[in-house]
Amino acid sequence: MKGVTLLLLTLFVPTLLPAPASAEDEAATRGLAIATEADRRDQGWGDMQARLTMVLRNRQGDEATRRLRSRSLEVAGDGDKSLIIFDHPADVKGTAFLSHTHATRPDDQWLYLPALKRVKRISSSNKSGPFMGSEFAYEDISSQELAKYTYRFLREEPVEDGRPTFVIERRPTYRHSGYTRQITWIDQQMYQPLKVEFYDRKNSLLKTLTYHGYHQYLDRYWRPERMEMVNHQTGKSTTLIWEEYRFRTGLTARDFDRAALKRAR
Repeated sequence: MKGVTLLLLTLFVPTLLPAPASAEDEAATRGLAIATEADRRDQGWGDMQARLTMVLRNRQGDEATRRLRSRSLEVAGDGDKSLIIFDHPADVKGTAFLSHTHATRPDDQWLYLPALKRVKRISSSNKSGPFMGSEFAYEDISSQELAKYTYRFLREEPVEDGRPTFVIERRPTYRHSGYTRQITWIDQQMYQPLKVEFYDRKNSLLKTLTYHGYHQYLDRYWRPERMEMVNHQTGKSTTLIWEEYRFRTGLTARDFDRAALKRAR
């Protein structure tokens, strides 16, 4: 009887063991691990201010230049807060954009229009619209919180200058995104993006964003000096040039409430 019992146990043990992970599960696990590590390395900066130059180009190559300032506040347990203020040219001077990013619920975003002296709330269904006529969408301006996407590791490959990267796919988990998926090339040393391809709701390549001239601040945080967004469907492009990064300047939540839109100078 003992032998029969032992035989039955031998027969049934394999069914109690966990099934081996599929290749898709492994890709999802590794993709999430890479994204998590990138997020971990960029925590703890507190607050940041910078000056930007935005260059808009149409299909014919004609350019329009805008100058603006950016302020950001890191928020524990939620998404970051950011405020963008336009200084030049005169027709956009005083325009201010406020974003409260959230990890698992729709972002809160507002736009202050000085000519009308009113604050306009950006609808959650309009986050895919162009930000101030640029090739960046409102959802591109928000901080890219980890929980806003699912992840899948695709491969390792070098970019044009030979730098090794992890290539991962991420798909938005939030409603009303203008993208079905994004392919991101993440530098294996900095754990910062070097290139992102955006695919529209028809899963066609819409835009490509590239990052250039990274510098390290506070001996830890990497930031680019230039970002290039190219729209493959319209032929338009936008360049963002970042200057005068400053960290831990003493900004608080009060600097990012709705009243800050009208106080912005």
